Amino acid sequence: MENCFYKDGPISLATVERVLEEWLGNYPVKLEKVLIIPPDGTRAHSLAGPITNMLYHLVRPAQVKILPALGTHVPMTIEEKQRIFGADIPLEVYLDHHWRTDVEQVGVVPGDFVSQVSEGLLDYSITVDINREILNGGYDLILSVGQVVPHEVVGMANYTKNIVVGCGGKDIIDKSHFLGAVYGMEKMMGRDYSPVRKVFDYAEENFLKDLPIAYILTVTETRNQNTTLQGLFIGNEREVFTQAVAKSQACNLDLLSKPLEKVVVYLDPKEFRSTWLGNKAVYRTRMAIADGGELLIMAPGVRSFGEDLDIDRLIRAYGYKDRDEILNFVATDEELGKNLSVAAHLIHGSSDGRFKITYAVQHLTEAEIQGVNYQYMPYQEAVQIYNPSLLKDGYNLVDGEEVFFISNPALGLWALERDFS
Repeated sequence: MENCFYKDGPISLATVERVLEEWLGNYPVKLEKVLIIPPDGTRAHSLAGPITNMLYHLVRPAQVKILPALGTHVPMTIEEKQRIFGADIPLEVYLDHHWRTDVEQVGVVPGDFVSQVSEGLLDYSITVDINREILNGGYDLILSVGQVVPHEVVGMANYTKNIVVGCGGKDIIDKSHFLGAVYGMEKMMGRDYSPVRKVFDYAEENFLKDLPIAYILTVTETRNQNTTLQGLFIGNEREVFTQAVAKSQACNLDLLSKPLEKVVVYLDPKEFRSTWLGNKAVYRTRMAIADGGELLIMAPGVRSFGEDLDIDRLIRAYGYKDRDEILNFVATDEELGKNLSVAAHLIHGSSDGRFKITYAVQHLTEAEIQGVNYQYMPYQEAVQIYNPSLLKDGYNLVDGEEVFFISNPALGLWALERDFS
C-alpha cells in the first residue's frame, strides 16, 4: 500500500472521508475483520473521534472492534465513547485495555541498545508487551489513529507509541517513561529521534513488522476553541510519522522571545480528571517559564492525583519532588523502584525548584494539594481573578499583571526560540 500525505490544511472531514475510502478501497486484502485503535477521550482535539466513526462505517460489513489506546488511563465511560466516537457505534464494539493484565510479550529491547540511545544513563532491558487482541485477534487490518503533537515522554506523540504504550504493558510503560525523565524532557519535547522514540522504533522494526498495522496520523491546530485539521498522513512506514512530525513542528510549537513570568493554564474538566493527566500544564510550559515565575493551573475537574488507586497512593506518598530526590528514592525504595512510570511522572511534574506551581481546584483539599508539594488556591477564588472565559490564548493584562493564558496544554509546546535554534 502506498503512503498518503496531505500536508496543506485546513482539510475538511469530507475530504478525510473521501481519502480514507479511496485508500481502503485499494487495500490488497479483503477486509473481513478490522481493529481500530484510537486515542481515548483525553485527546479529543486530535479529530480521531470523527475519523474513527468514519472508519467504522467505511469498513463495514467487516467485523469491527475498537480498542482505545488507554495506556495507564482509566477506561472510557459510555458517555465518553458516545461523545467522542459517535452514538451510532454499538457499545459491544468496544474493548477496554487493561495494562496490567491484558498483554502478551512480543520481544525484549536489549540493555546494550538502551545504554546506547540513553548515552550510558541507563542499561536495563525493556520487555515489550502489547494487548493480546492485537496479536491473536486474527485481524486483516489494524488501524492506529491519532495525533502527532509534542510530547513529554517521547518527544512527539503517536505512531508506534499508540501500540507499545497505549496498548502496552507495565514494563515498557514504566521504563520508557523513566528513560525519558532521566534523559531530560527538555532535550526531547518537540523532537523526533529521542532515546524513547528509538526504543519504539526498535520494537516496530523487530517485533511488530509482521502485524497488519497501518497508521492514520493527524496534525491539528486549535485557535479560539476552533480545531482544524492541518495534516493527514496514512500508511505503514516510518516516513508517515516523519512527515507528520515536520508538520506538527510547524503547527504546534509556540516559540517565544522572552521567558514568561506568569502562566495560567485551564484544564477542561471533560478531559482532565487527575494531575496524572493535568500535569501536561507543567510539561508543555516549563521550557517557557522564567526562573522564579509562577504557573497557575485552573483545574475544575481534577479529583485525584493518579488514574488508579495504586498510582494515586504513590503520588501522595512521595509528592512531586526535584529530579535528584526522586532518583534517590528509586535507588533506595523498593516500591518506587518497581513503579518507574510513577517516578518519571513525579520528576516531570516538578519544576525542579525553578518556578512555583499552584493548583486551583474544587475537588481536592488544601492539605492534599500541599501534601504533593504544590501550592493551593480555591478554584472559585482563582476564577474571580483569572476567568478562563474572558482570557484569550497568549498575553493578557489582568489588573495590571501580564499573564500568558493557555486554554488547553495538550495542544502544543511553549518554549523559547533559543531552545529550537
